[in-house]
Amino acid sequence: MKPRVSIIMGSTSDLKVMEQAAKFLAEIEIPYEINALSAHRVPEMVADFARQAHLRGIEVIIAGAGGAAHLPGVIAAFTPLPVIGVPIKSSNSIDGWDSVLSILQMPAGIPVATVALDGARNAGILAAQIISTGDGAVREKVIDFKKELAAKIDAANKELAAVQMPYKVN
Repeated sequence: MKPRVSIIMGSTSDLKVMEQAAKFLAEIEIPYEINALSAHRVPEMVADFARQAHLRGIEVIIAGAGGAAHLPGVIAAFTPLPVIGVPIKSSNSIDGWDSVLSILQMPAGIPVATVALDGARNAGILAAQIISTGDGAVREKVIDFKKELAAKIDAANKELAAVQMPYKVN
């Protein structure tokens, strides 16, 4: 089985966040790889990875980073693939805003799709949606996932209907 998505993080300290993308991809049965690469510590390795990813069959890259968070943008500069950035609130972060802005504010021509702070699950979902544009089986799994979300809201509304409150009319 060959990976279709590559999950990259700046260091293994980001694994707790990034594994949420991996868990979603596993739920929907999309093969992935997961590695640590640092845009600052091993920039040549990052450039080589990004240049070669599409040649290895990777379709989407999810890159998470904290602090200055340059990893997603550097990868995007070297690859033709879609890159989804996950800003991570790290120990050296300024409440995560430095990470958010480092990933979000990319220059024209080097886009990085950016999810919420520590939002790796949404990155996994977005990767699946991107892949689903050319893969009907994955599309059906995404549709089923969306139906499950709707069913949870329906169940929540049924529970709320049973709650008694003064002046509540529904």
